[in-house]
Amino acid sequence: MSVAARSRLFAALILGLAPLLAACSSDDELAYEEAPVEELYNRGYVNLLDGQNELAAQYFDEVERQHPYSQWAPKAQLMAAYAHYEDNRYDDAINALDRFIQLNPGNEDVAYAYYLKAISYYEQISDVGRDQKMTELALTSLQDVVRRFPDSEYARDAQLKIDLARDHLAGKHMTIGRYYQRQGEYLAAINRFRLVIADYQTTTHAPEALHRLVESYLALGVADEAQATAAVLGYNYPGSPWYADSYYLLTGEDLRPEPQQGSWISRTWNSIF
Repeated sequence: MSVAARSRLFAALILGLAPLLAACSSDDELAYEEAPVEELYNRGYVNLLDGQNELAAQYFDEVERQHPYSQWAPKAQLMAAYAHYEDNRYDDAINALDRFIQLNPGNEDVAYAYYLKAISYYEQISDVGRDQKMTELALTSLQDVVRRFPDSEYARDAQLKIDLARDHLAGKHMTIGRYYQRQGEYLAAINRFRLVIADYQTTTHAPEALHRLVESYLALGVADEAQATAAVLGYNYPGSPWYADSYYLLTGEDLRPEPQQGSWISRTWNSIF
């Protein structure tokens, strides 16, 4: 996440969780003896501002440990989670957020907790050549934000990230499909490209997936499906270079893009669009 985005995220958090007292020194080391809630909370807050995120989280944890029934206990839970997030300790952040959500389902900041959890997954998304478990978890969590808090300030950003996560997952399937295609395993490739069309048809990968299907069907000698797929590609993306490539392939076989009644692509595309 960019510096500006992180700043907005932090600003959203501290609006309702401002320090209780004047700032304490950020050089204070964590003391394990009992202390007033105000002192513990403010030491955590000041350390967080100074970038001492791990120490900040420890102070916020002490607020809850020593003053579990204080009105500042849930606020400290959320601040501790944010401190973990700022330190890129995403697992700790997610665990803390899950606990906050479980203990405080009606809290006014619960929407923020769901959103921060989603962002903690989202920032761990890896390139399409690697396992996409984090992308799937991010997508599920982002969808949770939109579903639970559709009118919140977090829903719009979550929706944008949902689109990006879906595009990322589609890209993973395309990478696998292209690999199978290069290996001559056309049925396996077709299954991946069909999955992109069925489940990720609104992503940027849909035109290429259609073209790769044309290639794979032609390689297997299934001309009617190749023609039907090219027809769908040409109708929906007439100016796409992928359609130009598919048209060239078909004409090279003395074929033309043509709808085929009962073809898989026609049934799927019609049901989607």
